[in-house]
Parts: sequence; C-alpha cells; structure tokens
Amino acid sequence: MPADDKLILVVDDEQRVIQFVRMNLELEGYRVSEATNGMDALNKVREELPDLVLLDVMMPDMDGFETLERIREVSTVPVIMLTVKGEEEDRIRGLELGADDYVTKPFSPRELASRIRAVLRRAEMAAPVEKTAIVIDEDLTIDFQRHEVIVRGERVKLRPTEYRLLYHLVNNAGWVMTHEMLLAKVWGHEYREESHLLRLYITYLRQKIEPDPSHPKYILTERGVGYRFVDFRKKP
Repeated sequence: MPADDKLILVVDDEQRVIQFVRMNLELEGYRVSEATNGMDALNKVREELPDLVLLDVMMPDMDGFETLERIREVSTVPVIMLTVKGEEEDRIRGLELGADDYVTKPFSPRELASRIRAVLRRAEMAAPVEKTAIVIDEDLTIDFQRHEVIVRGERVKLRPTEYRLLYHLVNNAGWVMTHEMLLAKVWGHEYREESHLLRLYITYLRQKIEPDPSHPKYILTERGVGYRFVDFRKKP
C-alpha cells in the first residue's frame, strides 16, 4: 500500500521516540503529526482526522489505555499501541479496549512500517456484501452492511476486526478455516504466527453472539486445525 498522503498521529511523552518514529515514517512517505499526552492526542484526533494513531501505553496523567477508551468514544481510527517488551497483559488489555494492533518497544523501523501497512490495509478492506442481512436462525441475524448482529432481538455492534473475522467465517459456513487462513485473511500474511490474536477475537465474537459462549453452537472449534461456522444453509 502506498503511503501517499496518509497522516499518522504519534503519541508519546518521550520526544526522542517521537523524533525517531517521525524520521522513519517520513522516509516511508507518510505525513506525521505528534502529541505528547492523552488530551493533546484526543484533540488531534478530532481536529486532524489522522489515518492511524501510534499510541504509547506509558504516559503520565492520562495513560494510553484511558486515551484509547476516549478515542473510541469519538472515532474508529486504527490504533497501534506501543508497549514495553514482554508485557502481555498490556497487549491484551489494549486489544480488548479496541486497539487494532501493538508493537513492542524497542522496535525496528522495518517492523513498525510493516505493522502500519497491515493495519491500514485492513482498515481499507471492504468485503463485498451480497445482501444486507443474513438470517442464521431465529436467535441470530447478521447485518454485514451495518457491522452489527441481532441477537435475540437486540442489536450488538461489532468492532472492525470482529466484523472481518465473522464475515470470513460466515461466508465459508460449513467449512473448516485453518488458523493460518483466518489470520492471513483478517490480519494479513504478516500475522500467520499470531495465533493468540485469533483466539482472543474468537472469544470476543462468541461472547457477543453465542447463547452460551462456553458451549458454542455457531463458531465451532476444530481442535488443532481452526474454526468452522455452523452450516446454516442446510435444510433440516
């Protein structure tokens, strides 16, 4: 994906980190804006409408998690969290709050550029929608155009990554999709080894659509292989 005219907002309280990231992103052809605290970041998101936000976790006053929560109240802009190496809890918490990805510090310019390209590509991917709503059964209807599901009459919003994952599962209903296949289709080929991401988002989806997430009836696990969405097109 060409970087032409993409605006990246870099949020970090360390100026040397901002300058390092700015220099490398500008070499890649991106425009760069910067913020040194959460409140400044929120204002920049509203005023500048960046294409992607790089958000550090460890910031004084309003940390990256609170900043992310506030961003998600007003924007669906893709967010990549910058976390300290080895802090898995931080990565999981960021994803749960709506981050699109994370990069661990210290990181190389090549790794950062690769992650940014992958997230921007996912954000621009528009899966074709053949019809607005698909009725799975009397309890579940999926509206891909609105990115939401109707569970027992209640509308439930899907996050963009949840939407992409559910789209691929439903459009291959009855067929087993391997871990590698789903990771490549939903996150990109760079993520084929990141199986924890897939497990996490399968859990999110089950919590939203399954009557009993611990005993799923829609998204079935094929142990050691992948996942299969129940074949709702079969006639009883």
